[in-house]
Amino acid sequence: MTTKAKPINKTSRLYNRTFNWLRNPVQMIGIAALLLLFYTIVWPVLEMLYTTFVWRQQDMRLTAEAQPGHLTFYHWVRVLASDMSASLFYEPVLHSLAVGFAVSAISMVLGCGLAWLVTRTDIPFKKIIAFLAVIPYLLPSWVLSQAWLTFFKNQKIGGTPGIMQSLFHISPPDWLSYGFVPIVLSLSAHDSVYFFLIVGAALSSMNSQLEEAAGMAGAGRLTILRRIVFPLVIPSMLSGFILIFTKAISSYGVPALLGTPVNFDMISTMLYSSMRSRLTTEANVLSLLLIVICMAAIFLNQRIIGRRRSYVTVTGKASARTLTALGRWRRPAAGMILVLMVLIAIIPLVVLLVQTFMLKEGVYSFSNLSMHYWWGGSDPDINTGEKGVLQNPIFSLAFKNSLLLSGIASVIAAVIGLALGYVVARGKQSWVGRAVDQISFLPYLIPGISLAAIYISMFAKPTLLIPALYGSMSLLILITIVKELPFTVKAGSAAVMQIGQELEEAAQISGASWFTRFRRILMPLNRKSLVSVFLLVFIGAMKEMELIIMLVTPRTETLTTLTFYYAEKGYEQLTNVILMIIIAIVMAVYLLSVKFGKADLTQGIGGS
Repeated sequence: MTTKAKPINKTSRLYNRTFNWLRNPVQMIGIAALLLLFYTIVWPVLEMLYTTFVWRQQDMRLTAEAQPGHLTFYHWVRVLASDMSASLFYEPVLHSLAVGFAVSAISMVLGCGLAWLVTRTDIPFKKIIAFLAVIPYLLPSWVLSQAWLTFFKNQKIGGTPGIMQSLFHISPPDWLSYGFVPIVLSLSAHDSVYFFLIVGAALSSMNSQLEEAAGMAGAGRLTILRRIVFPLVIPSMLSGFILIFTKAISSYGVPALLGTPVNFDMISTMLYSSMRSRLTTEANVLSLLLIVICMAAIFLNQRIIGRRRSYVTVTGKASARTLTALGRWRRPAAGMILVLMVLIAIIPLVVLLVQTFMLKEGVYSFSNLSMHYWWGGSDPDINTGEKGVLQNPIFSLAFKNSLLLSGIASVIAAVIGLALGYVVARGKQSWVGRAVDQISFLPYLIPGISLAAIYISMFAKPTLLIPALYGSMSLLILITIVKELPFTVKAGSAAVMQIGQELEEAAQISGASWFTRFRRILMPLNRKSLVSVFLLVFIGAMKEMELIIMLVTPRTETLTTLTFYYAEKGYEQLTNVILMIIIAIVMAVYLLSVKFGKADLTQGIGGS
């Protein structure tokens, strides 16, 4: 009897141990999260990789060698080592790298300089400067490119020229109107806010005693900046550099508007062009190569940061922050910064708003003012009979879809981010928590337009228990949530780590289930974090285009894709009307979040 009972006892112990392990909410939610993350992130990438090595039926129109279903390297050779490789990959990748490095460098100078002035000096009007600096983040990136064309458009692509030529009779050269220069300047003006936020947060948390000690030892202002401040914020600067670099090389809207007229292609525009030409597999190869470039950049960044020594910049002893006195340059510096911020954040909006009331482009007179593009009827002499935006049923559909997409995705992303953040924070010592943390970061490595290409190939047909989602709002919501996971999970884990476990333990002793604890304890205590995540995802979804441009159909049209459709058609005033509506929605939600949710993006940066 004794010899037969041993295996039963071992089996029972294994069963009980497994059952108790799974009863732990961290393990239970973590396993479910891993399955979801694998299905929505890892599996699509693997499936896309597989399709690039297999002949497809449509490949028979490319070559007589195609054998559908068989393995092949044809598509990789076609992209990397064929007669069309230069125009399909090598020129676009060089353009992308040049734009990425230039935008990152200029954004770093603008954003870091502004962050230092606002957080570490006695410059006046800090709150106004901080608010103006955040405005570009609230706008779609191609708003500035639209404003650029309004000023510097020449007759290269026909139509009405810009303000420079119409009013001042100066025809801007092609390099100023289109191509590398305007793309870099437009993206830099938009993306420098990320450096301002990231580096500004690092400077705000820095212990000022380090600078005080150096000053007492006789170190000059430049020496303190070079030997103390700069080394401490390098990790933040490198993180911002990589973030801007990956965003710039995968940007689509700005290069499409400013680069296409002079055949300045980047990988993102070439990828989209390949998809529209039904060269799906070649587009998949470009997507994977774009992912590899971004992964290499992030890996290099991690290696550089990893080699650097770590310093303590936040201590338990509070001290008043010592601000650098600018002396007689205090007000002139504030004036110059305010002028620059107004030129970047306010003037483009005013110009685009005025354009919406101009019946004919380039005619700057009061008699040319009209509300036609807002709610005018169909006129065959104006934009081939296209109605005013507010009279157009397509706008009504796009407006509803944008609010639906942004609202639903923001709420779900905030809750999922907090739930997965709970797994990461409470399970940081277990493999489940670490795995969730690592896999949820993967969408950061995948450019938006590449992720869209992945989801097209995956959800165009039923897979496992999931029906075909292409052409549905569900797919747009899903991809928005997945793309925002790196930020929502990080925010959720940071919020949960600030809550002591004794609150949950007391509720658990009282018989409360995990869902009750999550709903009654974690969510109320993390209300501000949830509102902040909701705000960030909502803003991102309202102005998103790269992520959804290839996924929308006439039934799922959004405001951003409708805007870009009008821009491609040359309907400048209609484009600007919708941009103004998008901006108004984003600004209203932002101000409401600041007032009622206390989720101000400038908090912790502007100082007093």
